[in-house]
Amino acid sequence: MRGHIDLIFAVLLIGALHGTAVNGGEFAGEYSKLSGIIIPGFASTRLRAWSILDCPYSPLDFNPLDLVWLDSTKLLSAVNCWLKCMMLDPYNQTDHAECKSRPDSGLSAITELDPGYITGPLSSVWKEWIKWCVEFGIDANAIIAVPYDWRLSPSKLEERDLYFHKLKLTFETALKLRGGPSLVFAHSMGNNVFRYFLEWLKLEIAPKRYIQWLDEHIHAYFAVGSPLLGSIQTVEATLSGFTFGLPVAEVHIFLFTNYIACWTHVAFFMQCPGTENGYWKHFSCESKKRHHVYRCDDREFHTNFSGWPTNIINIEIPSVRGVDAYPSFLEVAQANLSGMECGFPTHLSFSAREVSDGTFFRAIEDFDPDSKRLLYQLHKSYHDDPVLNPLTPWERPPLKNVFCIYGIDSKTEVGYYFAPSGKPYPDNWIITDVIYEIEGSLYSRSGNLVEGNPGVASGDETVPYHSLSWCKTWLGPKVNITRAPQSEHDGSDVQVHLNVEHIHEEDVIPDMARSPRVKYITYYEDSESLPGKRTAVWEIDKANHRNIVRTPVLMRELWLEMWHDIHPDKQSEFVTKAKRGPLRDDDCYWDYGKARCAWPEYCEYRYVFGDVHLGQSCRLKNTSADLLLHY
Repeated sequence: MRGHIDLIFAVLLIGALHGTAVNGGEFAGEYSKLSGIIIPGFASTRLRAWSILDCPYSPLDFNPLDLVWLDSTKLLSAVNCWLKCMMLDPYNQTDHAECKSRPDSGLSAITELDPGYITGPLSSVWKEWIKWCVEFGIDANAIIAVPYDWRLSPSKLEERDLYFHKLKLTFETALKLRGGPSLVFAHSMGNNVFRYFLEWLKLEIAPKRYIQWLDEHIHAYFAVGSPLLGSIQTVEATLSGFTFGLPVAEVHIFLFTNYIACWTHVAFFMQCPGTENGYWKHFSCESKKRHHVYRCDDREFHTNFSGWPTNIINIEIPSVRGVDAYPSFLEVAQANLSGMECGFPTHLSFSAREVSDGTFFRAIEDFDPDSKRLLYQLHKSYHDDPVLNPLTPWERPPLKNVFCIYGIDSKTEVGYYFAPSGKPYPDNWIITDVIYEIEGSLYSRSGNLVEGNPGVASGDETVPYHSLSWCKTWLGPKVNITRAPQSEHDGSDVQVHLNVEHIHEEDVIPDMARSPRVKYITYYEDSESLPGKRTAVWEIDKANHRNIVRTPVLMRELWLEMWHDIHPDKQSEFVTKAKRGPLRDDDCYWDYGKARCAWPEYCEYRYVFGDVHLGQSCRLKNTSADLLLHY
């Protein structure tokens, strides 16, 4: 998945606020009982060297505790040494013989991946979260980061690092230290980590104690940008490599990404009756702009291509199978062109299910020398995992409060067309076309409309909408839907639909007006739910997958929701959406049309030495703690 994106599993933050007294701009009362545990996502934890590696032809060597992920200087100037420290054995996930890396620890491991004047802001992940916590007076020991080695499969994480044992101890220590449960905030792949932890926990404690343990240690779970049914970019990384936005050759990143176990494979969604000839049922000679017809076509179509908008992989393969297929594919194909029943090229198309169950990799194993390794990883790390097969759809976690939050309506990849390049591994596949979902429609990279089953919205640039919105199936039979502007507002543009009927395991589609010039946040909140449980889904317009965790609107809504949640005088299950005013000095700005600070009831002009423009001199009249009392 996209570079740093994917940081997942973080429990936040607001060391939560039960009392209402204010002292010196900080909260007083029982808020100190809550803790926030942050678990980052894919490629969002620093890795440090635990070896001494002399890099030939380079003045930059690796010494113990040197940054590996991410040290852009060494990546660009000593890439071969860097790869030795990053790559794991493809079969047993052990370290390279000459260098090994281990995850960093503490909050610094997840704030900036590559600290520096230029690289720091570009690699910032959780830094904004920490700033918000400091501004709102949260104690330093109330926020706990739990980094992990994101190169490992879940079973290896526990086997090598005892990660899930340590995570359990972290929750128990936080409870003993603070006196209350924790808030779990997971972003992207971190949600997969948390899900695995919940399943692992079932095997560690007595069944009668399981729910009791969860209630005692976890107050709320925030799933942000969760790839509940997977992300298609793992397919791109597997076949052709993905650069994470780094200025390096794809082949180098491909060697790295293809030798680690990525947790965000496409989820197994729906089985289809098998056939005697295995993958040959997928052969098709039709144009890629048309829907291919398979033996399992009816069932696949009615399950929306195994839950996805379209087939996620379309591949042209050579007609000759075996060792002669590569690297001299072009010569072989030309020599056998006349003997092909359908002509050249032959197309294979695969749904999400057929990737996650291994059908796709078996289909190309005669043409791709790396597919056997991928099949081995798929079975050992996922299908045969004794705790959980992560490639299965999620059910609602058995927690008291679950909030699912994600961005929508950004251009997001949902399918690829691959073709052989005629070159040997690892350059044997190239992408010839990409299918995107864009606000409810499917388009190819060239701009042509593509047939399929798009959702009512598109994803967050990394994870498709259907995967993000799977958590809507967790909502109760009746749902309250509210749509409000993301920016501060007085409530005049807020739309509310109460007690909307929700069919189990189906999407909830609001019939609400939308202005093209306004970015909205749409809340889906249980009107009826399981006793003692609450579920809410927030859709944030145009929120990017990686950057959503530092989006001011998300942080504002989380603070308000948790402030309301623990307030002794709350009158409703969820915080009101009737209005939104500034909460921090950064929310105040200069209104040039009225020649004053905007939101005069909250903000005032107050110059401080060093201000360089009018907006900087607009500051809150009262403290943030005072303003929260209005909610």
